[in-house]
Amino acid sequence: MSKAVSALGGVSHKGFATVAEAGLRGMITVRGDLASAAMKKAVKAATGTAVPAQRRIEIAGDRAAAWMSPDELLILVPYEAAQATVAALEQALAGSHHLVADVSDARAVFTIGGARAEEVLMKLCPVDVATLAPGEIRRTRAAQVAAAFWKSGEEEFTLVSFRSVAGYVMGLLETASRAGSELFLA
Repeated sequence: MSKAVSALGGVSHKGFATVAEAGLRGMITVRGDLASAAMKKAVKAATGTAVPAQRRIEIAGDRAAAWMSPDELLILVPYEAAQATVAALEQALAGSHHLVADVSDARAVFTIGGARAEEVLMKLCPVDVATLAPGEIRRTRAAQVAAAFWKSGEEEFTLVSFRSVAGYVMGLLETASRAGSELFLA
């Protein structure tokens, strides 16, 4: 069996913000009735969190549930726990209309950190990043590609994109974080 590797091998860049590929992360798409008792119970068992409200992410340690659409969640778990979590979700949702898919190897995760990290996203995403509330997730675009991001720390954001465009996204983040390309906000 081959060893799993992240899209870019943990590459990073330090400019006025630090951007880095965050490495392997277990990610599971779950679709179904988010208001059902079975879904609520399954998500709680898998993540330790409630089903998140619209445009929210609920985080419990190294696990999370993120709202992606009215019938879709992104479950985040340690990479090595993804397959077991898929099996547990399938069992918990058996008998209800649902879809559970391990998308860990189809996604790439990046962190943007530093006191001015939000400026990197401001350059790339059509989102009012400055008003992003704690626990809010945004599905949007980073330049020309689909992405989702949330504030993952006091001075840190986490961004998820498709693995197939990981090099492009890292290039965007690196360019947007270069010294001399800062936004001057008054």
